Amino acid sequence: MVLADKLMNWCNWLWRWCATAIGFLLFGIFGIVFKILLLPYTLPNTRKKRASHLKARRLVGGIWAGFIHYLRFTGVISVRYQGFERLGRPGQLIMVNHPSLLDVVFMLAKVPKLNCIVKKDLLSNPIMKSPILACGFLPNDESLQIIEDADAVLKGGQSLLIFPEGTRTGWDNKICFNRGAVSIGLRSATVITPVVIVMNPPALKKNQPWYQIPKQKIQYDFYVGNDIDPQDWLQSKPLPIAARQLNQQLQEYFQQECKRESFKWKI
Repeated sequence: MVLADKLMNWCNWLWRWCATAIGFLLFGIFGIVFKILLLPYTLPNTRKKRASHLKARRLVGGIWAGFIHYLRFTGVISVRYQGFERLGRPGQLIMVNHPSLLDVVFMLAKVPKLNCIVKKDLLSNPIMKSPILACGFLPNDESLQIIEDADAVLKGGQSLLIFPEGTRTGWDNKICFNRGAVSIGLRSATVITPVVIVMNPPALKKNQPWYQIPKQKIQYDFYVGNDIDPQDWLQSKPLPIAARQLNQQLQEYFQQECKRESFKWKI
């Protein structure tokens, strides 16, 4: 019986390994397809038009939703969403933790109309460059310009997705936010909404090869936290102090929620 269980587990792992390999191959193919499909949206005369951005986001989100469906269908992952009907409101800043490589794909596949702040380095990635340009996403070069761009997006009635850690959470699971994300929210957003991502077991971490897949299927949980009104924080404090205090509170919130949910999944 023990030998049979081990054989079944190994076969399950091998199946998921092959499905993951095919998945990454498909993702690379999507990069080529995007260059073709998104070409009209990356031309200089259309690249700055909001209507063009929204069409491109729906196209990218639809293809990424198909990719997520493939991963679910083949048993590589399971995923649950809670509260996503509250995302996508005008002037909403959505702050999300970043445990794995595919977080932005999950978020934009589920709510494709979101704008997003992305790492500038991704413009050098042949798979990601076309979606970033076509969708009007904001490359973060850590200059004052990104603050002005985010301000224009939020005050223009869009909702903006940001990963305040700036990179994937490390293996120590310690969450550390860049205060600039909170500052953008307090300065420009009508509402700040946290979204907690919990995955178990950990996988697709920074500097981890794709082929190092875990022994069991990856479970993703996405749930939307309570809204934060920026004015509640600015009424009695100047922006720098309010940003520092809210940033600390959000870090603690995400840390506690991830620990609590991770513990629940281990029971």
